[in-house]
Amino acid sequence: MIGEPVPPGAKKYVLFDVDGTLIDAVDNQRQVWRAWAERYGLDPDDVYQVALRTRPMETFAQVIPDRDPRECLAALHDLEDEDVRSGIYTAFDGAAELLNALPSTAWALVTSNYEHRVRGRFARTGLPVPDVIVDAASVEEGKPSPVPYLLAAKRLGAEPEDCLVIEDAPSGVQSGLRAGMTVWGVNTPVAVDGVHRHFGSLRAAVLDILAFTSGTHPRPEGSAPVG
Repeated sequence: MIGEPVPPGAKKYVLFDVDGTLIDAVDNQRQVWRAWAERYGLDPDDVYQVALRTRPMETFAQVIPDRDPRECLAALHDLEDEDVRSGIYTAFDGAAELLNALPSTAWALVTSNYEHRVRGRFARTGLPVPDVIVDAASVEEGKPSPVPYLLAAKRLGAEPEDCLVIEDAPSGVQSGLRAGMTVWGVNTPVAVDGVHRHFGSLRAAVLDILAFTSGTHPRPEGSAPVG
C-alpha cells in the first residue's frame, strides 16, 4: 500500500520512460517532424503541434488525409533512423550516475519508440542499457494502457507493487498507475496529475530512486514537490 514503509530486504525495481525522462529529445523530434512536413509540402509548425497530441498514424490522418499512411510512416521512420545516426542527443543530468548505480536486472526501459533507436541514442549518450526493454513493437497497446509497464515487470520477474515508474508525460503516468505501480514524475515544472511524487528534474530524484531500490525509502503518499 502506498505510504507504508518498504519491507526490509524486499527487492524493488525501477521502470523508466526514455524520451523526456532519461534523454532530452525534444529538439530532435521537432527537427524530424519539420523535415517530414517539408517533404510533403506542409507547414512544419502546424504539423508539429498536431504530432505533440497524437500518435503518428493519427497525425497523418489529420494533416495529410489523402496520402497513404503507411508511406507517411515509412518516411517518418527513415528520418528518425537518420536522426539517431547523425543527431545530437543529451542525457538529462543525473541519468548516467543513476543508471550505472542500478544492477542491470533491477531496471527496465518502457518506451513508445523502437528498441534499435533507443539503443542508438543510449550509445550516443554513453548510457548503459538494461536487460529488459519494452518498446513499441513489444505490445499491441501502448501508453496510457497498463500493458507496457506490466510486460516490463513480468520480464523482470517483478510484482507491480514492487515497481517504481519514472515518467514525464501524462500518458506514461496513467500507464504506470493503471498497472498498480508507484509513479514518480520528473522534468516538469508542475506535477503531472496522479503522480505519487514530483521532482522538477531527474537529478533531484536520483538519491530517492536509489533509496527506493535499496528498500530503505518509504513510499510517500500524494505529491511531494522536490527540487
